[in-house]
Amino acid sequence: MEVANNKINIPIDFNQVVEIIKQLPYNEILKLSEVLRMEAEHKKKNDEILTYFASEKVLAKDSVT
Repeated sequence: MEVANNKINIPIDFNQVVEIIKQLPYNEILKLSEVLRMEAEHKKKNDEILTYFASEKVLAKDSVT
């Protein structure tokens, strides 16, 4: 599944997003859920990598002192 790389900045809150999603047809909700799942996986991997590098720097500093 390919997702367009368009960036839109619209100031809406979570509840407004939910209400918009409720208006989507079922098949579009399924597509959206897949996109959200992939984004969550990607974010988790990035967070794990950043945590690893941050920990590595702290541990290196601790071993020097």
